[in-house]
Amino acid sequence: MAHIVGGFCMPHDPAITAFPEVANKHQAANIMAGFERVAKRIGELEADTAIVVGDDHFALFGPHCLPQFLIGIGDVEGPEENWMRFERYPVPNNVPLAEHIMNYGFDHGFDWSVAKSLVLDHGTMIPVHLAVTPNPGVRTIPIYTAAAVTPLLRLKRALALGRMIGDAVAAFPGNDRVVVMGCGGISHRVGTSDMGRVDQGFDRMILDMVVRGDVEAMTELDDAYVLEHGGNGAFEIRNWIVAMGAMPRFRGEVICYEPIPEWITGLGLAELKLAA
Repeated sequence: MAHIVGGFCMPHDPAITAFPEVANKHQAANIMAGFERVAKRIGELEADTAIVVGDDHFALFGPHCLPQFLIGIGDVEGPEENWMRFERYPVPNNVPLAEHIMNYGFDHGFDWSVAKSLVLDHGTMIPVHLAVTPNPGVRTIPIYTAAAVTPLLRLKRALALGRMIGDAVAAFPGNDRVVVMGCGGISHRVGTSDMGRVDQGFDRMILDMVVRGDVEAMTELDDAYVLEHGGNGAFEIRNWIVAMGAMPRFRGEVICYEPIPEWITGLGLAELKLAA
């Protein structure tokens, strides 16, 4: 059967590639080194597939269609944005495993929205470009959640979605080696009067939950609290919850954290290591 061999939580801030020069050079270099470490770890884990969980920012879906969770099972490319400072390119998909996860969800109470052709926005493409693409042969299964645009995916439903994904991978008859990546956050405010304000206390609280493997505590956070302390961009902890929920028993290890107001975000990267 297939196995989840590791996981990661990380930002997907488009400024990382679009506006690197505006950030403190040391901080920017630390974040890039963090992504390089994730890419290296994917290789060391001998992963052949990355399930990348992100969210749309009205780039792919508009008011006419707001899926709670969507899986890409066919052709994938990215980025959708033309200002990311790298050209659009095809992203290989693990179609058999993606279709299996889709069907497993249908059979276990998760009515996926499905894309047979998908152009990724920065919500998944930044992690793909910086951490997956450097590993030739590693395929990507993109998953989008309602973590940026209301109505938001409920936190406990995000956890249930992650656990279903983990069960689906374990039920797949292939020998695939899978990493799960939860992408977004941490604290940031988009389109508000206090955009650029980063809450380091909130960020470190979230990272501490990751280190403890306490995903249940993360699901207990009230959206009003998250909005007040982490900003509207911090709703993206849903993607981290999905990744943590998909993992078997794990312990978290922070790779790096940098509060970068110029990139309007507190950026944290962590590895979810399988417990012995």
